[in-house]
Amino acid sequence: MAPASERPPPRDDGGPAAASGSPMEARRENGGERCAGDESAAVPRVAAGGDAAEPPEGGWGWVVMLAAMWCNGAVFGIQNSCGVLFVSMLQLFGGGQDKQMAFKTAWVSSLSMGMVFFCSPIVSIFTDLFGCRKVAVTGAALGFVGLLSSSFVSTIEPLYFTYGILFACGCSFAYQPSLVILGHYFKKRLGLVNGIVTAGSSLFTVSLPFLLRVLIDSVGLFNTLRVLCILMFILFLAGFTYKPLVSNTKDEGEKKGKFRFPPEKKVFNFSVFKVMSYRIWALGIPAALFGYFVPYVHLMKHVEDRFGDSVQEEVLLLCLGVTSGIGRLIFGRVADYIPGAKKVYLQVASFFFIGLMSMMIPVCHVFGGLIAVCLFMGLFDGCFICIMAPIAFELVGAQDVSQAIGFLLGLMSIPMTVGPPIAGLLRDRLGTYDVAFYLAGVPPLIGGAILCIIPWVHERHKLKERAKPVDGETTEKMLENESTLVSDATEKPVKEMESGV
Repeated sequence: MAPASERPPPRDDGGPAAASGSPMEARRENGGERCAGDESAAVPRVAAGGDAAEPPEGGWGWVVMLAAMWCNGAVFGIQNSCGVLFVSMLQLFGGGQDKQMAFKTAWVSSLSMGMVFFCSPIVSIFTDLFGCRKVAVTGAALGFVGLLSSSFVSTIEPLYFTYGILFACGCSFAYQPSLVILGHYFKKRLGLVNGIVTAGSSLFTVSLPFLLRVLIDSVGLFNTLRVLCILMFILFLAGFTYKPLVSNTKDEGEKKGKFRFPPEKKVFNFSVFKVMSYRIWALGIPAALFGYFVPYVHLMKHVEDRFGDSVQEEVLLLCLGVTSGIGRLIFGRVADYIPGAKKVYLQVASFFFIGLMSMMIPVCHVFGGLIAVCLFMGLFDGCFICIMAPIAFELVGAQDVSQAIGFLLGLMSIPMTVGPPIAGLLRDRLGTYDVAFYLAGVPPLIGGAILCIIPWVHERHKLKERAKPVDGETTEKMLENESTLVSDATEKPVKEMESGV
């Protein structure tokens, strides 16, 4: 890295090298693409002399990458396998007398997934205040306690707190720092590293349902939850690998015992909501997700109701996990060739196919048809997830992208929590999941329609910004006009005198 004296001064003419460069340029500089929930915009670190510290691009960073991969897989592997746990909970707690058992049981899984996203804005703030290592280790310990305490309940209601809130909050606090820390160790390879880390979710989603089925059949639900605690304990140990590289102002303040919280405007950055295109995005995505989590929770029970024990329903989660990983790789690359906010059209297409596939589930009376549906649903699920961060970069810029995604994930928690219990209630009342899956396909279509207008709104906003003169430009033009008037006034008498002569 060149000394400060040898580096050219930054341009302030609004060009590509300006500090407020285009979001696409900022995204490239921060390491390329990021996936759903990836608030892993490279955290700016400042060395003692005030210069930006270059990430090591390897070394201990590879250990950190493996720890983050384990975190991604453990957290979302368990969450995405909730359909297997749901069936076991129904059998264990449902004595046949309660006609609303599916509704009550669905709250456990939906609360858990919803809380993971609901805590995202809070976790962003805690990570900024206390660092990645402390937040991740504390979160993993909390998740361990929540999962272990879930194995000692005797009714379904305590699981709302132990599994739906305590375990999920721990997962959220462990998950987000695992993504932020990657920006400390990688910059040029950050896109590749993010891809490897998020692949952990697909790997665990593919393998964990089969393991859970074997464990539940052999040792029961409660002992299975205790076995899953091993994953959380390893996650607890993995958090200690998140070693901070450069001491910053906060660390120095802690050493002196004078830690001060940052200003409120930096902690709660609501300025992203001033961007119209972001507001539409933050409305359209949650609107599309009311039915998103329904197949993950209820598909296993639906297959059991329709096909009995003649098929292995875990194969469907395998299909979802495999094609979701493939979709992230394919569409993440495709998104690089789509300019600006037009990347939103990929999400529009994703929601269209996700909604259509949800409506196709009740139509499939052959198990092979359900396999085909899950293959397509997983593919476009991966597309929706992998371009979340690139779109956020385009809409709000690199500076505000972390909290923009945090706010969005928090808003996403509401529909993802509400959708599955409503589907369970419909099943309890109607005796079948058909209507629930038909209705689950409607919100993605509505949300996709809302997102369609974002590129037009964003382009219009950019044109207005370009047309608006900067203060410096206005002053320069006024001086230029004044000098032109003065020169014209002096040149005219001279020309008259010359013509008279």
